[in-house]
Amino acid sequence: MSGGRGGSGDGGRRRSGGGGSNRPAQARPAQPRIAPARIVAVEVLEAVRADEAYANLLLPTRIRRAGLDRADAAFATELTYGTLRMQGFYDRVIELAANRPASAIDPAVLDVLRLGAHQLLATRVATHAAVNEQVELARRVAPKAAGFANAVLRTISRTSPEEWRELVAEEASSEDARLGAVTSHPEWIVRALRTALDHEGRADELEQLLDADNASPRVNLAVLPGLDVDTDGIEGLEPDQFSPIGAVAADPIAAAERSGGRIRVQDEGSQLAALALSRAEPVRAGERWLDLCAGPGGKTAVLAAEALASGAVLAANETVPARAELVRKAIVGVPLDVEVHVGDGRELDLEALGAPDGFDRILLDAPCTGLGALRRRPEARWRKAPSDVAELTKLQGQLFDSAFAALAPGGILAYVTCSPHTGETHGTLAAAVRRAGESVEQLDTRSVIDGVSRHPLDLAGSPETVQLWPHRHGTDAMFIALVRKRRA
Repeated sequence: MSGGRGGSGDGGRRRSGGGGSNRPAQARPAQPRIAPARIVAVEVLEAVRADEAYANLLLPTRIRRAGLDRADAAFATELTYGTLRMQGFYDRVIELAANRPASAIDPAVLDVLRLGAHQLLATRVATHAAVNEQVELARRVAPKAAGFANAVLRTISRTSPEEWRELVAEEASSEDARLGAVTSHPEWIVRALRTALDHEGRADELEQLLDADNASPRVNLAVLPGLDVDTDGIEGLEPDQFSPIGAVAADPIAAAERSGGRIRVQDEGSQLAALALSRAEPVRAGERWLDLCAGPGGKTAVLAAEALASGAVLAANETVPARAELVRKAIVGVPLDVEVHVGDGRELDLEALGAPDGFDRILLDAPCTGLGALRRRPEARWRKAPSDVAELTKLQGQLFDSAFAALAPGGILAYVTCSPHTGETHGTLAAAVRRAGESVEQLDTRSVIDGVSRHPLDLAGSPETVQLWPHRHGTDAMFIALVRKRRA
């Protein structure tokens, strides 16, 4: 029905009464206020679900667009990432509270309910605020769903988080299913992480790892080495635990933004992976280096600074033009001429890359499932499937072979993945080493990492490879292996 409160269809004008009076129309009641942080969070959740957006890329843009202050930005960040991390668990809670499958709930309303479940079960937000504002959000996305949202959220609020975990766990058919349900990991990922830990004889750490995946990681900084970096005035700037170029700060985003590209937000594990290549052995002036799968450019920036300091030449390659542009932006703070090429890493043109005789060092940060960065990119756990692993390991093997062929005799290749899945780490590496035969030499990667790190790392397994862990090292789960092409 159109029209105003009177429903007369005349644009809201009230008809005259029998006595001829013409009193002014009553004002439409103001829409209840919803905290801007909640609006930003639900918008990002919708974009992640509907458009396969990446929260870590979209959220900062939405925060700036909304003009959120520091406190509200932190609240929006917690709401967004916390909801995405625990989405699987919250969906099961919502199903139990609503007595219907999540698939039967309007997707936009389900986003609102997930956000409400997170506030009720994992934050100190007052129950009335969490329920009332989420109901208003539901009213905005689907007006007829407000009552349903109110009933579901009030049902969730009447049971403690511990009791909900017990209810969800009771339905599990196996231990891995139980762990996956209560820690919000797909069961296949639980199995993959268990296998990866068991490879080191540490399967008993699985629950610690799953919990670490759901904890908010601290923001690490890479202070690019060898450059004139002004750190005066950066509040709370302190060295990181392991990376010699790593740091933390009270406001890391502001520190990075004011540095002109000389300070970058980057996980310690990523820093160590790049430094493992550049510091594996002393650099000879004139060495040629290649970052093979360079996008989005964080490791390229570290290698560029290291190359500048040691007299090496660096080139970068990226398959996707948009990501190649991100690489160019990432290295603006380093006064080194780095050629960024766009091309398939499996078909390298050494002449075009400026190294007709091959490269002395190559970083292959291979495309992978990203299971090592679920803290920072939580939506990845809901987008990947076991079938992706076979396709990725095939690609990783092809890229490894291409990179190894592009090495000059005596050159070093760093094979890196942000995944601990043994198929993508030890499986890909072992198959590639077999194909290379006697021309390949596996290096003592553990000794290199120990030599680079500020403090000793608790590492397990064979010395030829290094696996970092969120629960043990506070880093993403980076896998690093160094190999050399033997001289004839």
